[in-house]
Amino acid sequence: MTPDTKDRIEQVLKVKITGTQSVGGGDINVATRVELADGRRAFVKTNLTAPKGMFPAEARGLGWLTEPGVIRTPSVYAVCRDESTGQAAYLVLEWIAPGRPCQDFDEKLGQRLAQLHQAAPAGFGFDSDNFIGSLPQDNRSLPSWPEFFYSRRLEPQVKRAANTGRLDAATVYNFEKLAARLADLFAVNEPPARLHGDLWSGNLHVDSEGEPCLIDPAVYGGHREMDLGMMRLFGGFSARVFDAYAEQYPLSPGYQDRIQLMQLYPLLVHVNLFGGGYVASVRNAVKKYV
Repeated sequence: MTPDTKDRIEQVLKVKITGTQSVGGGDINVATRVELADGRRAFVKTNLTAPKGMFPAEARGLGWLTEPGVIRTPSVYAVCRDESTGQAAYLVLEWIAPGRPCQDFDEKLGQRLAQLHQAAPAGFGFDSDNFIGSLPQDNRSLPSWPEFFYSRRLEPQVKRAANTGRLDAATVYNFEKLAARLADLFAVNEPPARLHGDLWSGNLHVDSEGEPCLIDPAVYGGHREMDLGMMRLFGGFSARVFDAYAEQYPLSPGYQDRIQLMQLYPLLVHVNLFGGGYVASVRNAVKKYV
């Protein structure tokens, strides 16, 4: 954290920062644990090249996940809204000290995620756009999940990957064919769920009491199998988590057949963020559904 950023945060919080320590914060931002003169600790993300609005969108997403009161997220202490050229954007969050998972952690996580999904938003989408990683995420609402899934999730990522040469023409054509099949693949109508939106194991935190806590969201109202598919994509969640979820909120027929379909979006995001290593997974998954 630069002295300038430190001064700006102190002015907003109206309290001095008395100590700093670098911590792991992912691939995108610089992360720092800070000690505040009032006795609190905070987690600060800074980014000199953050897309405009990225940290305010994250702050809104954390608040939206907290609204139903079923699972913890870190409180927001301050967020940069001036984003002047040459100055780092920042987000200041409650420091949640890490702990060991409690004995029934997996069961609690599954149940609470189900309860979060059941706290249904008004529709498919969100009242503002946000980001998944550093990529923009279009949340303009559409009346049905098949429309939203293709137009707001798959199509923008396919176009981005095609424009950079990462997706071949045959795979792009398969996505176009998939669009015509989505209404049949989602024959069971489900209400929109309150989604975390980027739920891999790295965005699950264990607090000092051993309870689950969610961080780094990419929220929107969507099909609940999007979170569940993401959780299965990279692993890190036990079978008990999924069983406890289904006991709380039974899954719709055909769920197992749609897992790879739901994983197409995060795989495309990884193609665009990290390169062509994920292209084969995208190519194979879309072929399965056309």
